[in-house]
Amino acid sequence: MSRRVQRKPDPREEAWRAGLSLLGSNGLFRSVYGVAFRDVPRLAQDRGYAFIDQHGSIVCHETALEPDEWVWVIGHLMLHRGLGHLDGPRHPDAAARAVACLEVNRFLRESKIGHEPFPLPVELPRGDPAGIADRWRTEGIPPPFDRAGTGGFGPDVILEPVWPKPGQTPTDWMAAFAVDIAASAARAVEIAGGALPSGRRPARTAWELARRWFVSSYPLLGGLASQFTIVAEADLARSWDISVAAVNAAAAEIYVNPLAGLSEPEWRFVIAHEMLHAALRHGDRVDGRDPYLWNVAADYVINGWLVEMGVGDMPEGVLFDQSLSGQSAESVYDLIATDLRRLRKLSTLRGRGIGDVLDPPAGRRSTVDLDEYYRRALATGLAYHDCNGRGSLPSGLVEEIRALEQPPLPWDARLARWFEEFVRTPERRRSYARPSRRQSATPTIPRPGWLQPEEAVPRCTFGVVVDTSGSMDHDLLGKALGAIASYATARDVPRARVVFCDAAAYDAGYVAVEDIAGRVKVRGRGGTILQPGVDLLERADDFPRDAPILVITDAACDVVRIRREHAFLVPVGAQLPFAPRGPVFRMS
Repeated sequence: MSRRVQRKPDPREEAWRAGLSLLGSNGLFRSVYGVAFRDVPRLAQDRGYAFIDQHGSIVCHETALEPDEWVWVIGHLMLHRGLGHLDGPRHPDAAARAVACLEVNRFLRESKIGHEPFPLPVELPRGDPAGIADRWRTEGIPPPFDRAGTGGFGPDVILEPVWPKPGQTPTDWMAAFAVDIAASAARAVEIAGGALPSGRRPARTAWELARRWFVSSYPLLGGLASQFTIVAEADLARSWDISVAAVNAAAAEIYVNPLAGLSEPEWRFVIAHEMLHAALRHGDRVDGRDPYLWNVAADYVINGWLVEMGVGDMPEGVLFDQSLSGQSAESVYDLIATDLRRLRKLSTLRGRGIGDVLDPPAGRRSTVDLDEYYRRALATGLAYHDCNGRGSLPSGLVEEIRALEQPPLPWDARLARWFEEFVRTPERRRSYARPSRRQSATPTIPRPGWLQPEEAVPRCTFGVVVDTSGSMDHDLLGKALGAIASYATARDVPRARVVFCDAAAYDAGYVAVEDIAGRVKVRGRGGTILQPGVDLLERADDFPRDAPILVITDAACDVVRIRREHAFLVPVGAQLPFAPRGPVFRMS
């Protein structure tokens, strides 16, 4: 039996990885991104170590260097992109390339970063880079500086046209490097002053100050803010396409883009926006809707509340419409769902065409009941807000918080309430015209009996339009018809007008409610056109003008317009292709 030979680790790659790790621990180079280690024949011929392309990707040649020398090589190329050398002319001359390497080498030496893999002069020229480049063009490049980069005899910055991948956006490397410099300086000052223990990162950023403001000064959201973690990583924001911010309710994390350039009041608005997304459980309330359009509708509602409450400053470009003030997210969704072409171009705080409410990470489970946690945090915050006299809140936000305190009603209970409201039973009344002495305690005392009117009294009824197309599920259809039959019996409704629809309408007439559930032969099984069935009921002379209509469908239907009180009964996860005017009950 042959034994599999175990591959020995490559000492060159181990040294490269050690150098990459050392460089990443430096505060100036936290964004170690896009660095690869592979065989590059061109570098081998040019006796080079690494190069960087127009998009900032660094490729290191499989050569033997010490870890601190790799620190110098990779740091050299990262400084090229951080100092803006990738944004220069497409074909720089040799003098311009040599001066760019001179700037980088001076930075590395003065910052004591890494070890030079080849000897450089003890004294590096100082002065204006443009002036040095002009002088070297006239006098020639001094020999020690003509190959002072990582590319050997060739250039180490390759500015050949490289087309980006689909969906790839150019990175502002200078802005990212500026953020790293600012964070490193802030950390050094706090450590020197004793305000920050060594090994911890600074917390006095604009977004952290905004979060602390909620904890100390805004009781409604203070409890939430104290439990949320703000993750500010430029690499993470870039890989997840986060323009400003996004939230993950399951992880209790808000992801912000440190390069967004917002002020502290604007960060207050953004942090409050994301916390309300999580606390109001917008990620779990999609309920069959388009996730992005639902996110947009929730953004309109939340931003309207924050503007009304005066929380921070609204950043430029966020979704806000004064005409939608006071409406719920469900109502706004129904209004905007009919204009998909325009809405796909709108931007959330995460970016255009993508929502800022993130799904929980795969395999990660919360150890607490998130619904209970967020419900308790908002309810407690509302109580503190009222006790401290912090002023009035938008009625819609208060209603949302109050609604969280009550468990949601199941669909059949909501449907029963709809029947109670719109399918009214005739009111019976008592009269002495027909006395009753059936009370055993006082048999001699006459009491009023139930009046039976001699004139004809119209009995209550309702219409049912049933989608009998091939896509309808038999079990769901039976469950819906059974629920309707039980509610009709409880409301003393003797018969209901039933119409079956697929590609055409089939009028079943008035059907006894006990026969609706199981003894009615369902016709059809073709396409789905419901409007003829609705028109049949609305134009029928024997169907009362005030009787409501209940439409049972799987939502794979045409646009339906009903000019009287109505409701829809659809499966969970189904989305009607139009904005319904009546309530929508979702069967589970």
